[in-house]
Amino acid sequence: MAEYANDVLVTADWVEDHLDQFQSDDPEYRLVEVDVDTEAYEDEHAPGAIGFNWETQLQDQTQRDILEKDDFEDLLGSHGITEDSTVVLYGDNSNWFAAYAYWQFKYYGHDDVRLLDGGRDYWLENDYPTTDEVPEFPSQDYDAGGPRESIRAYREDVENAIDRGVPLVDVRSPEEYSGEVLAPPGLQETAQRGGHIPGAKNISWAAVTNDDGTFKTRDELEELYAEEGIDGEGTTVAYCRIGERSSVAWFALHELLGYEDTVNYDGSWTEWGNLVDAPIETGEAE
Repeated sequence: MAEYANDVLVTADWVEDHLDQFQSDDPEYRLVEVDVDTEAYEDEHAPGAIGFNWETQLQDQTQRDILEKDDFEDLLGSHGITEDSTVVLYGDNSNWFAAYAYWQFKYYGHDDVRLLDGGRDYWLENDYPTTDEVPEFPSQDYDAGGPRESIRAYREDVENAIDRGVPLVDVRSPEEYSGEVLAPPGLQETAQRGGHIPGAKNISWAAVTNDDGTFKTRDELEELYAEEGIDGEGTTVAYCRIGERSSVAWFALHELLGYEDTVNYDGSWTEWGNLVDAPIETGEAE
């Protein structure tokens, strides 16, 4: 993994080699599966893995926002995680929601957090060990840092990005980008209008991963973004529908390529497409 800018990916073999530590009451290592619902986790998961429901546990249920700092601290501490733990995250859909959790961990200053390359599907399809036992770890005191606003974009930042010609990366499907559909099939949370933020480039989140869900090489990622004029010079804003797919792109740009000025607009299209008088473009990418 040394070819990437940061040592933030671990292989399935590495996780398997550390399963004893992930199952220990010692909080030095913690493994967390993050999904949009936890039914699959309840059926089987990596031994020692804690299960987080992205929708109900990593989101403020009133504000439709990331957790407040004290709620984040309570969630992690209650599952035996400290701010010094080495936390490995993985999940379904090639780590959509695990990448969002990773970004939230970084937002609150957790230094040693990593993604399992390939996510849940890779772990299962390659016959790594699983269990249906839910671990119970002693509670810990978690002291969050941050928030690190340098990795997050808000509505005002996007408005400024449009005015300044800052690169915007829309990681949704071409059909969502063009305005043909408002959300992927079967997903309910949506917006009043379809389309994309003016000037945004449509570079799918899936373009950064291989068929097995593992991330492409650094050279491949650099080439992918360079084709759209994104080379790490200046700020880049990533967005999707609710902020989870754009977290995958943010991870590739900020963590793997080391493009430090990349930010995630987690309000994404659910916010922008519902705003009164917000500028919107429709049609296919050029």
